[in-house]
Amino acid sequence: MTATVKSTLPDAARETTGNALQGTLVDLLGLSLLAKQAHWNVVGPRFRSIHLQLDEVVTTSRDYADTVAERSSAIGVPPDGRITALAKTSELPEPATGWMPDDDVVALLVDALRGVITRLRAAIAATDQADPVSQDLLIGLTAELEKQRWMFQAENV
Repeated sequence: MTATVKSTLPDAARETTGNALQGTLVDLLGLSLLAKQAHWNVVGPRFRSIHLQLDEVVTTSRDYADTVAERSSAIGVPPDGRITALAKTSELPEPATGWMPDDDVVALLVDALRGVITRLRAAIAATDQADPVSQDLLIGLTAELEKQRWMFQAENV
């Protein structure tokens, strides 16, 4: 027997919101993997501070990924966090293999966060009328990621 979760959102609003949440989920899962890869491989004079900041990005990404996925489920859209979904739809840059100089890690994170934030702002606009509850979640997430991007940018001033 297959059960389905029903939403109080109209179908069009649920579809718009579900798409916004799915794209955000892919970005967050990808960002957590990218940041962890950089975390394991960063080298250089700023190793310690960047290493620790990467952990903050991983924690934020993973925590919000769970919240976004649960919001998607709550509106009746099954979230897809499978590896294949990430591989097919992720727009994040791929980190280099091997050791990564601290300057390269900072540039990678600034670029990756820029892309995620840009897509989040589009999702915020898309959910304005469709689902203000999900929009509020996306706004809070955007603020957190903008803070992280600012901190990485400040590393290269």
